[in-house]
Amino acid sequence: MRILALSDSHIPVNAKSLPVRLLKEIEKADLLLHAGDFVSLDFLEGLKGLCKMKAVYGNMDSLEVRKSLPEKELINAGKFRIGLIHGWGAPKTLIEAIKTKFLKDKPDIIVFGHSHLPENSVIDGVTYFNPGSPTDKIFSPYNSFGIIEISDEIKTKIVRL
Repeated sequence: MRILALSDSHIPVNAKSLPVRLLKEIEKADLLLHAGDFVSLDFLEGLKGLCKMKAVYGNMDSLEVRKSLPEKELINAGKFRIGLIHGWGAPKTLIEAIKTKFLKDKPDIIVFGHSHLPENSVIDGVTYFNPGSPTDKIFSPYNSFGIIEISDEIKTKIVRL
């Protein structure tokens, strides 16, 4: 299973649309995970038409987006469980904060956003995966997205745009 991970797209505030390269990658995905900060409901609805998608709202999302999405999701992918959440607070304490939301769920991987900083690390057996932002480099030296490959194991990769 090929999963494309996005977060912090901030459309139409930071860009009018996603980069063409990223749109082509979405076409190849079995599932799209978006960890919030779509900003507009129109953009969210447009993404739904491109690929099967699971998504959560972020702190910068409009009230319309917040009403249509949950704060967190737990997704079964093969024998693995994926937690999906936006996150909150300072980048330095972000992982500790999101850990608390999934204590009972025991996910194998947690996809999150908020900081715009790509992250791909394993802590206590759980992969923490932040795909960064495809449109905003305010806190990161480059734009990015993530790819998660699921078979008998989980493989994660940050892709620079």
